[in-house]
Amino acid sequence: MKGPSSRWSFSLGFLVGVCSIYFFLHQVWFERSYVVLSDAQEKAAAVGERPTSEDPNWRKEGAALINLLHPHRAGEDSRVADELYQKVRILCWVMTGPYNLQTRTRHVRATWSRHCNVVLFMSSMEDRDFPTVGLGTKEGRDQLYWKTIRAFHYVYEHHAQEADWFLKADDDTYVVVDNLRWILSNHTPEEPIYFGKRFKPFAKQGYMSGGAGYVLSKEALRRFVEGFQTKVCTHTTPVEDLALGQCLEKMGVLAGDSRDTLQRETFHPFVPEHHLTAKFSKSFWYWSYCYYPIVEGPQCCSDLAVSFHYVEAELMYTLEYYTYHLRAYGYRSRYRPPLPQGLGFSLLSLTTMTAELKAVEEGTGRGRFTTPASSVGGNQAKTETDSGKGEKDGLNSFPFDNRTAVTQDRQH
Repeated sequence: MKGPSSRWSFSLGFLVGVCSIYFFLHQVWFERSYVVLSDAQEKAAAVGERPTSEDPNWRKEGAALINLLHPHRAGEDSRVADELYQKVRILCWVMTGPYNLQTRTRHVRATWSRHCNVVLFMSSMEDRDFPTVGLGTKEGRDQLYWKTIRAFHYVYEHHAQEADWFLKADDDTYVVVDNLRWILSNHTPEEPIYFGKRFKPFAKQGYMSGGAGYVLSKEALRRFVEGFQTKVCTHTTPVEDLALGQCLEKMGVLAGDSRDTLQRETFHPFVPEHHLTAKFSKSFWYWSYCYYPIVEGPQCCSDLAVSFHYVEAELMYTLEYYTYHLRAYGYRSRYRPPLPQGLGFSLLSLTTMTAELKAVEEGTGRGRFTTPASSVGGNQAKTETDSGKGEKDGLNSFPFDNRTAVTQDRQH
C-alpha cells in the first residue's frame, strides 16, 4: 500500500504544481496584455479619442485623419522639421484589428502617428468612431498579406494625391516620423524605391521587415498596385513582408539602404533595450536574416533612428518623451547631417539663423535654439577641428549634400 500511496501523492503534487504555474503565467500574461497606464498617459491617449471634435489639429475625411498642423513644442525652433513636413509628405497606415483598438492602437494615435501628414488605421472591420478602414478580411497571421494588399490598394485609390511616401506600420511599432523624413528627403517620390529594416533571404535584393515598418515611394506604390492588376504579383504566401518584397522586386522597385551616413541602422525589429543591451544568441535567426552586419550595443542604432517594434503602450509614451521632450542642457546634437540640396530656406531665414547662431557663440544669444549646419558629410564624420570651423562658418554648408547610405547600396 505504501508504494501506490507515494505514487498517488507525487502525482497529486505534480498536478497541483503544474496548475499553479499555469495560473501564475496566465496572470502575468494578462497583466502584460492590459497595461495599466498612469493618469497622464490615459489623458494623452484620450486626446485622440475623437480627433474631429476635441483636437483642432486633425481633420477627419472618411476613415482618414488629416493632420492640419505639424506638432511641436512651443518655443522650440522647428523650422527645419516644419519645412520637411511640408515637402516630404508621409501617409502612415497602421495595421490593426478590432480587438487591439483600445489596448494598442489608440496609443499609436495619441503618440507618433500625430507626426504623419495623413493617418489611416486598417482593420478587418470598419469602425467609424475610431476611425478604421474595414478591409473585409478575417483576423489572424494568415491574413496579414491580404490586409496589406487591400490596404495599399485602398490608399492608392483614395489618398494617392495626399502624400508622396506611404508608410506601413504595425500597432506595436513606434516610428520617429521626423527622422524618416530626413532619410526620404534625399529621394523623390518618382523613384521606384522603398525603405525599411532589410532582410536578405528568399529575395535577390532582400526585403523589408514587416514589424519594423517600411515605406514606399509613390512610384513604388503605383507599381505594387499595377503588379496585381497585371497578374505579375499574386497572393503567394501569408508572410506579408517577404511576399511584398518579392512582388516589388518583380516590378523593378529598388530595396533601398536606410542606414545613416555612418552606416548605422535606422529601422529596428525589436524594442530599444534588445538592440542596445542584449546579446543575440549565435543560433538566433536574426543573424542569418540581416542584410547588413549586426552591431550590438550603443552603436547598433542611428542617432536618427526611425522605428522600433514590439512596443507596448507604456513604452510608446516613454519613447515619445525621449524623442520630443528630453534634452541634455547645454548640448547640441553630435550627429547633425546636413540637409539635401533640394531643401532650402529663404535668404531671410538663413540670415536670421546665422545671426542667432553667432549670438549664441558670443554668449549673448537668447530665445530660440538654432539648428545649424552639420559637420558630417558623405559617410565619414569630420574631425573636431573641422566641426568647430564649420560651426564658426555659420550655415555655409547647411543646405548641402545629405545622402543616406542608399547611394553606396548600388555598389554593395
